[in-house]
Amino acid sequence: MDAEDIKKIDELFRHHVGEETENFKQHVGIMTEDFQHKLDIVVEGHQMLSDKIDRLETRVDEVEANLSRRMDAVATDLAAHRVDTEAHGPVYRVKESGE
Repeated sequence: MDAEDIKKIDELFRHHVGEETENFKQHVGIMTEDFQHKLDIVVEGHQMLSDKIDRLETRVDEVEANLSRRMDAVATDLAAHRVDTEAHGPVYRVKESGE
């Protein structure tokens, strides 16, 4: 093998390495785009979940407020009923537990 053969082999090797480097860069670029796309989907999913959680919290707050109003109304009605029952003296008697 003479110097010219070695030079040709070197050029072929460098050319092959250059091609493989370009192929690798292209592959990495494709993988990066694919990963970014998947990451965007995950972020979008998290945003949708966050929005749903916010809506659910609003609904729970509304239900809680409504329930609280209803409980207050029932307590008021019971208190009024007790006063009315106690006002009738011996006809009706409210008996406490344990009596």
